[in-house]
Amino acid sequence: MSPSPRALTAVSADGSPLHVEVYGPEGAPAVVLAHGWTCSTGFWAAQVRDLSADHRVVVYDQRGHGRTAAPAAGASGYSTRALADDLEAVLAAALAPDEKAVLAGHSMGGMTLMAAAGRPALRAHAAAVLLCSTGASRLVAESLVVPMRPGRVRTRLTRGILGARAPLGPVTPVSKAILKYATMGPGSAADRVAECARIVHACPRAVRVAWSHVLAGLDLEAGVRELAVPTAVVAGTADRLTPPVHARALASALPQCVGLDELPGIGHMTPVEAPEAVTARLRDLVSTYIRTDQREEAV
Repeated sequence: MSPSPRALTAVSADGSPLHVEVYGPEGAPAVVLAHGWTCSTGFWAAQVRDLSADHRVVVYDQRGHGRTAAPAAGASGYSTRALADDLEAVLAAALAPDEKAVLAGHSMGGMTLMAAAGRPALRAHAAAVLLCSTGASRLVAESLVVPMRPGRVRTRLTRGILGARAPLGPVTPVSKAILKYATMGPGSAADRVAECARIVHACPRAVRVAWSHVLAGLDLEAGVRELAVPTAVVAGTADRLTPPVHARALASALPQCVGLDELPGIGHMTPVEAPEAVTARLRDLVSTYIRTDQREEAV
């Protein structure tokens, strides 16, 4: 990542502290990035490196990931409501009261944005949204991780795999091959597979399992319909975790969809697998939807 991030602590509605990092020039147009399940701020390294030259880039660790501690035991700490609460806290800590930003979420990060769609903070701060490799519902039923016909057997097996309590263990050639099959496109470069493996394997087992249960029962269809800001959708055609059927459903349901990009041969880890495409979409959203006068005042 870029050198010398400014570290912040945002405090969520239930008192949970969240680790936040801010990169780039003060006053530059802002981009807020929310990572997905089992990931951390490092997942956005390519976007931070590129955008922080002329944008203010805000990244944060979702609860239980990276340098944000896991919530206390109990269902309320692991919920879409908690994800939305956390995002509101980050926006309040990192942005000025009336400041507009482009908000982007990958996988569970995209679900965070959908969960927060009706929140005052999102309405106040979102100039535009980018949803990467995500879905609003039926995540287990639509997953292609298990190569079988759709149905109850495939759904049951998929639920068991995604919610498995077995530790991931160290990163090995075998574990990288499994991760690549499940989450990345067949042509993914070895260094990018290794990067994703390091991030995913660092997620604590209890956190991984707890969030898997939330995702298995996800239903954010109402949130999609409430996301009334310009929203672009990016998906990989080789995504087994959230296949393109989800992206197409989002594009159809969003009140202001401003584009659906299906990236050939790319899997679930779009910001790492196709960093140039994701970064270019973010830049386009900033230049289109953050007012020119606001950007000039910032400079």
